[in-house]
Amino acid sequence: MRRLFLPIDSLGPADTAARIGQLLGGLVLYGLSLAMLIRADLGVGPWDVFSLGIANHLPMSYGTATVVVSGIVLLLWIPLRQRVGIGTLLNTLLVGPAADVGLWLLPEVDALWQQILLLAGGMVLLAFATGFYIAAHLGPGPRDGLMTGLVRITGWRVWIVRTLIEGTVLLIGWLLGGPVGVGTVVFAFGIGPLIGLFLPLFERRRTRRASRLRAARLAASTAR
Repeated sequence: MRRLFLPIDSLGPADTAARIGQLLGGLVLYGLSLAMLIRADLGVGPWDVFSLGIANHLPMSYGTATVVVSGIVLLLWIPLRQRVGIGTLLNTLLVGPAADVGLWLLPEVDALWQQILLLAGGMVLLAFATGFYIAAHLGPGPRDGLMTGLVRITGWRVWIVRTLIEGTVLLIGWLLGGPVGVGTVVFAFGIGPLIGLFLPLFERRRTRRASRLRAARLAASTAR
């Protein structure tokens, strides 16, 4: 029988603690980056257009809407038989509240140069945070898991599945009044290359740390 939860492949308690800390830090930064993109008020990514559209019509904050959307997406994992990791659950629960805190901390801006700086800074921080928490290898986020599950079930290419998913949520979010603008286009074309810059850096860091831990364990076992 296929297990529901992904096991933590760990090199010991120190490794597990470091990876969970990395995951938590990455998710908090991710939420703060979303707040920056919203405060830029130039348009946000497709999933955030959807969440903001929902928040426009229900008595809830953007962060709460994000948690609700993540929970709904997780329910879609059930027929796809996707396996949940601790990173999946923490992603669902933490990103939205972190974004609400960021929105509380960040003031609204009116000058175009400030909006552009927030958009650019938010995208860079989001890419950094994405690479940081993904490299912890503690389970995919709800939206990424939906994409990979559909790719596995349908056999379609990743870009086709991702385009269909994000195009659908973007359209629904826009119809609900979510903010679509030039920032949405910049996000769509720019976030992938930015993540491509940061993720390999954190993956190499993870590989080096794992190598050091293996060497330390081998030395300890040899000394006994």
